[in-house]
Amino acid sequence: MDTLLLPSPFVLLSSALVVISVLKIITLLHRLYFYWKNKGLPYLPKSFSSLLMDWKLLFGYISFPEYFQYLYNYYPDAKYVGVLDFFKPTLLVRDPELIKDIVVKNFEHFSDHRDFIDENVEPLFSKSLFLLRGDRWKEMRTTLTPSFTASKMKFMFDLLSKCSRDFVNYLEDHPELCHEIETKEAFSRYTTDVIATAAFGISVNSMKDRDNEFYIRGVEATKILTRPLVIVKLIILLTCPRLAKLIGLTFFPSTTYEFFRKIVRETIKAREEQGIVRPDMIHLLMQSRDKESNSVHKMSLDDIISQAFSFFFGGFDTSSALMCFVAQELAINQDVQDRLRKEVQQHLAEGNGEISYDSLMKMSYMDMVTSETLRKYPPTVFLDRRCAKRYELPPSQPGRKNIIIEPGDPLILPTYAIHYDPKYFPNPNKFDPERFSDENKDNILPYTYFPFGHGPRKCIGNRFALMATKILIAHLLQKFTFKTVDKTVEPVVFARREFSLKPIGGFWISLEKREM
Repeated sequence: MDTLLLPSPFVLLSSALVVISVLKIITLLHRLYFYWKNKGLPYLPKSFSSLLMDWKLLFGYISFPEYFQYLYNYYPDAKYVGVLDFFKPTLLVRDPELIKDIVVKNFEHFSDHRDFIDENVEPLFSKSLFLLRGDRWKEMRTTLTPSFTASKMKFMFDLLSKCSRDFVNYLEDHPELCHEIETKEAFSRYTTDVIATAAFGISVNSMKDRDNEFYIRGVEATKILTRPLVIVKLIILLTCPRLAKLIGLTFFPSTTYEFFRKIVRETIKAREEQGIVRPDMIHLLMQSRDKESNSVHKMSLDDIISQAFSFFFGGFDTSSALMCFVAQELAINQDVQDRLRKEVQQHLAEGNGEISYDSLMKMSYMDMVTSETLRKYPPTVFLDRRCAKRYELPPSQPGRKNIIIEPGDPLILPTYAIHYDPKYFPNPNKFDPERFSDENKDNILPYTYFPFGHGPRKCIGNRFALMATKILIAHLLQKFTFKTVDKTVEPVVFARREFSLKPIGGFWISLEKREM
């Protein structure tokens, strides 16, 4: 027999490896697709239509809100359903009572966020409060909580109020900017100034100094929220952390990290050398670093840098987005704007032309407007949790059995979809601040409204974001009337290639100077 006709050992080995790999992939996909079916609960079968929705999301043909509403409405009578998220079997929880059990009542079973970024790949960002787990999270949360108490907010109010007045005065002096203004770019400059002064003790005026590094780094960091880029990065970071480390892939640009390392180091050095004490986040973190403690995890410089950076990143995008949506809804709903302005003017008159912290906190209609804005446009489309201890869930539907979820299993709480469920919020597309009036807010079913989350892992900076938003809107209403322009997207259609909520084409309104 001619041996030349026989395949070489290399070809045989390669063929065997290909066959084994294909079989393993088929086995994995089969296990994933039938994972929830085998547990006996409703799940999204990978039919042509559901696969089509997945691909539409991946390539930017539908927005994240559209995708999660599709998942949420697939089984409208189920307490929870099984889905696949980045090839990971995940529970989508729909029932408010079950959400309460997860985020509050049985918090110890769901105290952490799901797997996101490996500490070996992204050592700085992985130390942020949002991503920390277990005892390390508890220690850091305890350290940072005093930064955001009512008394600290009251102390920081004057700093925020000055930033707000400077911002409004700049617009007043430059009327050419106000005929058509893209508020996301403008309000991001304001939030840059607010966070720089309140968290870092650094005075910045981003309207005058338009290319200051704080603002440039904020824009650079939030570029990762552009959908195609963030999804590709997430898939690699979540599923192949070793590959990410090998190719040097990070969630944020290295220049952004280096800037914040430099700023925090210099701030700490100046405070230590000059004996500067400011009751802000940096000071509390420095105190924790210097404190004698039996804690296994002593505060390091990287811990301080990570918390400072995550606070800046979170505030830069989400706070400015809230301000943009408030301004846009006021421009569209002139009756709401007129009523809110009257409330602001009343408090200005009582305060001799000034708004104090106490008067801002007493603005009930301002609170109603911001609450309804957060219902329509929550900072995140969904929340997530990771099972830490084995847990038994009640039946998802009548006639089904209880199921057990294991440590490591991820859960998704679809904030946006629940906020738009007409069962909880009638006529959900309507902007109606009256939902949150004293007479009506008690009628809202608990755990159907959670723009900042709920329970011990509720967003720690929510008071700061609300205060920064309210004082800016109050000062703007004093000097300007918000109006729509041709570029205003009404009703809002969300950009499909953005991870965060943003109208197609941006936030465009007009600021018309009022006769004082």
